[in-house]
Amino acid sequence: MAPLPDAGTAHALLRHMLRIRAFEDACAEQYSATRIRGFLHLYNGEEAIAAGIIPLLDAADAIVATYREHGHALVRGVDMGAVMAEMFGMQEGCSRGRGGSMHLFDAATRLYGGNAIVAGGLPLTVGLALADAMQQRPQVSVCFFGEGAAAEGEFHESLNLAALWKLPALFVCENNQYAMGTALARSEAETDIHLKARSYGLASAAVDGMDLLAVREAAQTAIDHVRGGHGPYLLECHTFRFRAHSMFDSQLYRDKTEVARWRARDPIDLFEREARSLGLLADDARTALQAEVDAEVAAAVAFAEAGTLEPVDRLTHDVYTDTPA
Repeated sequence: MAPLPDAGTAHALLRHMLRIRAFEDACAEQYSATRIRGFLHLYNGEEAIAAGIIPLLDAADAIVATYREHGHALVRGVDMGAVMAEMFGMQEGCSRGRGGSMHLFDAATRLYGGNAIVAGGLPLTVGLALADAMQQRPQVSVCFFGEGAAAEGEFHESLNLAALWKLPALFVCENNQYAMGTALARSEAETDIHLKARSYGLASAAVDGMDLLAVREAAQTAIDHVRGGHGPYLLECHTFRFRAHSMFDSQLYRDKTEVARWRARDPIDLFEREARSLGLLADDARTALQAEVDAEVAAAVAFAEAGTLEPVDRLTHDVYTDTPA
């Protein structure tokens, strides 16, 4: 069980969530100004999951995410300027400007990146975990994915192989209720994703994904299970994205009262209130942290704006080989 954080940890956890929220608000603004192009899928409302799980991992553990991965990258320690530069398509970005919002990557932090393919990260995680198992390394490979992935074959194939081979993999379902524009109940007969995992022999649990401390406790149990050699684990986090599926989405499928109901359980507000009630945060702690975060975001935008686009004569570099067939 993860212990209650001390004051320093509480500040760090709140800062993680504030950084994600402020970074993504800035991304939405830059997207509207056409400085960010392509697709943009925001994590607003789901911050407690990345903040509650990733700090519990070791530096040698691997992380694979989906296309809503800005929060995972920031909490993992990828430089905010490098992430924003990637949003802008600049060479200074963490994927050298070639990945954009959906394909963040950082070898130094073992962030194996986002994946534009629904459920595409699950088999990658199985491969990473298999490599660790074969070489008897104590690492855990963690995959973050949305509930829409449960409708894909890769989900079932990956869970089956992970259980069959007892791989050190943690699968984290960020169940935000809607796979693109389809409510989970309209596409799945069994809407409890963690129960699907049990049919393949995985240990699993569900948790309130808006409650950071609950996520943190459930995640510690899951990580201990995997690292202890007991096989893979699936943790389902019930959450909600406050913004649209992507910036192209008009959200006609969601009732405004439903969105308002979930917004009333904003994970940042919930954690701040709970931490203050436990005496871990002063009344003015959030204001001070927000000022620090806003300055960091402004610096990241300035860094991205000053970045350089890849020269046209290098567009095929790393795409085609110069070696004759």
